[in-house]
Formats: sequence, C-alpha cells, structure tokens
Amino acid sequence: MDPHLLRTFVTVARRGSFSAAARELGYTQSAVSQHIAALETDLSAVLLRRRPVEPTEAGRLLLDHAGPLLLRLDAARADIARLVAQPAARLVVGASPLALTARFAERLAGLRAAHPRWEVTVRVLDRDAIPAAVSAGDLDAGLTDGMTAPSDPLRLPETGPLTTTVLSEHPLHITLPTTHPLAHRPTLRLPDLADALWLDAPATAIPLPHLRTTCTPGAFRPSLHYEGTDLHGLATLVAAGEGLALLPAVDGFVGVAQVPVVEPRLVHRVELLCGGAAAGAVGALRSALTSGDSRQPGATPA
Repeated sequence: MDPHLLRTFVTVARRGSFSAAARELGYTQSAVSQHIAALETDLSAVLLRRRPVEPTEAGRLLLDHAGPLLLRLDAARADIARLVAQPAARLVVGASPLALTARFAERLAGLRAAHPRWEVTVRVLDRDAIPAAVSAGDLDAGLTDGMTAPSDPLRLPETGPLTTTVLSEHPLHITLPTTHPLAHRPTLRLPDLADALWLDAPATAIPLPHLRTTCTPGAFRPSLHYEGTDLHGLATLVAAGEGLALLPAVDGFVGVAQVPVVEPRLVHRVELLCGGAAAGAVGALRSALTSGDSRQPGATPA
C-alpha cells in the first residue's frame, strides 16, 4: 500500500471533496482521482462514494488504520532525520500548561545563556497533542503532565517510540473558591467531592475522565466546559463558583484555595518526551532539567 496514495485518500475523506484535497496537497484534481483509483485497485474495494464524496464501509475501515499508519511513518522519518542531522542550533519544545513550571523556565534560561545563538521556541499545547508532535518531529522535545499513582508512569497514546524522563512528582490539590465550606480543611478525600460540580478543563486541569477512574462512572459532573490553556482564566472561573478543579499547587491564584488530596494516593507527574536518543540540543535540555535532582529520574522507552 503506497503511503502517498493513503495520504491522498485520508485528505479527500476529511475534506469531502476531490478538488479541496487537490488544493491542500498541491496536486491536480485529476492526479487525486488517479491516486484514489490506484488505491481502490490495489485493495480491490471501492473506498469512496463520489456524489456526495464520503467513505464506503471499506473506506471507513481503512480510515481507522490510516491515522496510526501515517503517524508511524512520520515518526520513522523524524527519527532518521534526527540520526543523520548535524547538532541543531534550534530547539522547539512543546509543553502542556501544567508542565510549564517555574523550574522549567529557570533551567531553560540557564541553557539559553550557555548557548546564546540557539533559536529556542516554546509552544503551549494540549497534553494529548504533545506525544504525536514529538514522534512526528514537529517538536524536538515535549513536556507533558498528568495524574498517576506515585512512581507509576503516565499513560501516553501509542504514537511510536519515545524516550521518557521523569522530571517531577508533586501532590495534587482540589482547587475551590475561598468561600467554599471545605476551603479551610487541611486535606480532602476526592471521593467526598464526587457529587460536586467540576470544571471540564481537559487542557489545563486533570481531565474529568481521569478523576472518574477513582470513583463510580457517573461521578464528577461537569458544570462548564473550559477550552483554554490559561491557568489564571481557569482559576477565575473556580473563584466565581463555576466548579472545582484538580491541580498541583500553583502560586498567584486569587480567590481560590488549594487543599491537598489525601485519598486516593495520587500525584501530579511531569515527564520529558524525546524521539529516540536525547542528543544535541535535546540532550542538553534533558541534562539541564535533571541536573541537581536528588531523585535522579531515569530515561525509559515508552
């Protein structure tokens, strides 16, 4: 199966138009039609209905496989490029909002001072987008975060070989308005707040489906959906009584209290993701982020 033909098929199915797919891919419409015809001949199946343009049952089945296949091909290309490339003078790092910590900023500043000619870019992304972007080579490295039991690795989507390095583990806190009756408790049990209203903020707070793994399926009802990556915007909504959120301890919030979770035993974990061996600028970043760490986190393949 030719990956170029597969990529054309995915684009036509996504755009719902041969002409729109041709414009996006830089082909002529007739070349796109030839690609689809060749793929259908190869698989001995009709993959797309023409009017309107939509996948057949065979096409929908192929789409289920196409995304992971193309991602793995991009990951393989990126790994080879990293292997043969000269040490980079550029560094593109992705970070989820809760992984963009003061420690990271401090260590990155030291690295930039040591390499003043490096071009460094930091992109704040949804945590779910970071593993795929590192695998595909869109990011040189990524910092992602999540909720886990102490010393357990984060559950990452299958995107290709990645090397993970533990950067930190810290307690999780229930974030609630200072006017809340439980705001001045020394600790809280997460199950005791399963019936409360929570903010659905998957890009910033711990996602509600992850909280539900600790309780019954119907727990942790969303009161409002927050699609931003700004933590202070999230805190403003919490302070206004729109719902609770589960976060690590964060400084600078106004009008909210953060109470440690005592049960179940959970931590907020931050990991550095790299594609292949951490060499060149990525290796320097990993060393900067782990130097002087008494926990001496190890790198493990994911």
